[in-house]
Amino acid sequence: MATNNYETKFAGFLRMCDEAKNGNLDVVMIHHPQVLGDTYAEMVESLNRLADANLSLTIIPRAERDK
Repeated sequence: MATNNYETKFAGFLRMCDEAKNGNLDVVMIHHPQVLGDTYAEMVESLNRLADANLSLTIIPRAERDK
């Protein structure tokens, strides 16, 4: 996967990870798993980016998303 395309497509996700790391947080919370990617390769890249930043991931349960 071309890194430049990934970084452009997922700029918001990457910014969220940077803000979490710079804010001394250790968990990133997302509402929808689709934030991680549309393809297997994109999802793996997103998970690798989280791991590289020493961040954990929490996905809000479906029942809680629209409250």
